[in-house]
Amino acid sequence: MDDINVARRIAGQAPLVSVITEEYVPGAHYQSDDPLLEAARQHSQTIYHPVGTCKMGQDAMAVVDDRLRVHGLDGLRVVDASIMPVIVSGNTNAPTIMIAEKAADMIKAAHSSHARAS
Repeated sequence: MDDINVARRIAGQAPLVSVITEEYVPGAHYQSDDPLLEAARQHSQTIYHPVGTCKMGQDAMAVVDDRLRVHGLDGLRVVDASIMPVIVSGNTNAPTIMIAEKAADMIKAAHSSHARAS
């Protein structure tokens, strides 16, 4: 719970300490590691749009290849921000739209090549 304790130390320094009336979450009564960990589990959230849960690549942690096809499964692609190996420094909206546009082009191209082969 080092992060919470660091945040508390920072909040206890001037000039912040002069404007903070109380610790809202987890609350000053949470002091030992186990209650702090439980409070972190109950109250933590990200302000970012999560990415990377289905990262693209060829390494052991990669879920999809460079054509967004899920490794080991035929006919399934992942087309969203989860394919980004790391979060971008800006909003994820534009990169996600780009991923979808590129995926649409790849899917159309794959479909048209199958149609020509038939």
